[in-house]
Amino acid sequence: MAKDLSRRRFLGVAGAAAGAAAGPSLAKAADAKPAGGKLRIVAVCCSPRKGKTTAASLNVCLAAAGAVDARIETELIELAGMDIDGSLAAGVPLAPGRKDDFPKLVEKLADPAVGGIVVGTPVYFGNMTSLCKAFLDRCMVFRKKDFALADKVAGVLAVGGARNGGQEITIQSVQAALLCQEMILVGDGRPTGHFGATVWSGGKNDVTEDAFGMATAKNLGRRVAQVALRLAGQSPAGGR
Repeated sequence: MAKDLSRRRFLGVAGAAAGAAAGPSLAKAADAKPAGGKLRIVAVCCSPRKGKTTAASLNVCLAAAGAVDARIETELIELAGMDIDGSLAAGVPLAPGRKDDFPKLVEKLADPAVGGIVVGTPVYFGNMTSLCKAFLDRCMVFRKKDFALADKVAGVLAVGGARNGGQEITIQSVQAALLCQEMILVGDGRPTGHFGATVWSGGKNDVTEDAFGMATAKNLGRRVAQVALRLAGQSPAGGR
């Protein structure tokens, strides 16, 4: 009998394999309850360089989110130094002796207390980093587990080496993956109000010198927090 090698069957098997590895973490997260009315906004930094321009930009974004309301808590997760192999999403097993750090992210992101997730990435050749792509590919496990990220607010931040270095293209590329998770996408809020946070590193490590980029980062953080609060049935302090 010919084997069924259809793409749908292949992805189903791959998702099941990925889900098996993260299953206990997802089950634990599903049973968790938000404590004390707190709502968490998590930023995932997909730069291979720890503590550099993308992390700094995300910290500005998170500070703005936290300033919206006292009930907002924030957390920055840096993927730099973690072993996250995107091939596992396709059912390809890890090489012997190689570790996998993705499962420990699963419980954090699926936690019901997490109302919003901001994905930040540098721009490499007009698109996201390979680390960001591997992270998004591994997020297949959430789809296979009842769309565990559904209805969480999502925003994207991109840092480029030029003012117009492909940030918006990169943001839209990341957004396409987040849409597949049934997340609720927002851009940077007014007054900049476009696709997301577009930061220019200017060839320096101090992105805070980019006034426009920092404004978009702040507006993105504020917007994610405001919408997350509304979806949780809580009005943001100060309205809007």
